[in-house]
Amino acid sequence: MDQDMKDSILGALENVIDPELGIDIVNLGLVYDVDMNDEGVAMVTMTLTSMGCPMGPMIIDQIRTALFELPEVKDVDVNIVWNPPWSKDNMTRYAKMALGVR
Repeated sequence: MDQDMKDSILGALENVIDPELGIDIVNLGLVYDVDMNDEGVAMVTMTLTSMGCPMGPMIIDQIRTALFELPEVKDVDVNIVWNPPWSKDNMTRYAKMALGVR
């Protein structure tokens, strides 16, 4: 997968907002990796802010919706991982400022 496609996928994922925090999952640092195979399956490796996050299924639905807007994407595979665990250190400067995190 080339960098342009990776940027397109990450750009689409910036439209997926974590309902609890009101910031997109990319700036929150929840997305660890994105990839796409030759068959057009976009693979997203990510975590959630907490293991018991009730918004997980909703966020996965939003990811699928966002990525299916890209013509190259034929299917979406979201892999939720807990290692490494998410921490506020993963957030971009933008997300930290928006949430008032130091």
